[in-house]
Amino acid sequence: MLSRLADSLYWMSRYLERADNITRLIDVNVNLMLDSPLEEDNEQWSPLVTTLGDEEDFKARYNNEATRENVIKFLFSDKQNPNSVYSCLQKARENARTMRESISNEMWEQINSFYHMVQTYAHKPLDDDDLYSLCRRVRQAGHLLVGITDQTMAHGEAWSFIRLGRMFERADKTARILDVKYFILLPKVEDVGTPYDSILWTALLKSAGAAEMYRKKHNLIHPDKVAEFLMLDREFTRSMRFCLIHAEESLHFITGTPRDTHSNAAERQLGRLRSELDYANIHEIIKSGMHEYLDNFEAKLNLAGDALFATLLAIQPVPGFPVIKRNEQ
Repeated sequence: MLSRLADSLYWMSRYLERADNITRLIDVNVNLMLDSPLEEDNEQWSPLVTTLGDEEDFKARYNNEATRENVIKFLFSDKQNPNSVYSCLQKARENARTMRESISNEMWEQINSFYHMVQTYAHKPLDDDDLYSLCRRVRQAGHLLVGITDQTMAHGEAWSFIRLGRMFERADKTARILDVKYFILLPKVEDVGTPYDSILWTALLKSAGAAEMYRKKHNLIHPDKVAEFLMLDREFTRSMRFCLIHAEESLHFITGTPRDTHSNAAERQLGRLRSELDYANIHEIIKSGMHEYLDNFEAKLNLAGDALFATLLAIQPVPGFPVIKRNEQ
């Protein structure tokens, strides 16, 4: 497959997954406000910006006023924010448009409808009812698109690049959400173990779409069990470990390298990180520092992403021809 097409498929998938995750965060936070004892609006909304790593951009353009209105606008409809839901869907649609021959007609129609649905809401203020309805529709559109992708595309190279992008983005967002819970959302020691603490952990599970599956497996909320479920569970589709297992499967299918071996830097980096989660113990992680572990995980995931780009996605120069630089995705 041409690097240009592989790059478009990979980033289309990452942008679609990113839009879904951002919408989940907004939806859960709106509902969390109903149970929250926090008095300052900023205390409730600023962690969302932190989760996505966009603090500097938000502070510069919104004077660090993390009100409900400012954060929702920044995360949902702000055209100048490259990570807003609107911007993500716009870029996903553009990537899909440039390689229509590599995806099914049903996929293109769903992506196009998805984008126009969000565009309708992007230029008007949203009350709680509108926001709730919109978040639900975005999640349903994302689920429908994943189903259409799996059912209408051959599970070959193109589909593998799509799944690879989805798994990379999902692992990154799960790690970020969990890191913010440990490092920011509960700054007061006296809140630990209180009903409010349980509410926050439940909200964390909902942010990752994991609340129902966690309850079926563990029933009661225990912080160490929640962390273990989101990080190390082999079967839950949004756990960090599950994402890396399936990302590695996709990568090996694309390269043709047998499992448990490696032929390039991307396979080596991703396999090493996946194996670390295979043998990790949640109590050892908590004892050594959850924030430090997750921060290190995100750094290694970024290294694996860089290696993936250099190995499979970067356009390699041909001797005797000038190098044409593409705009960054």
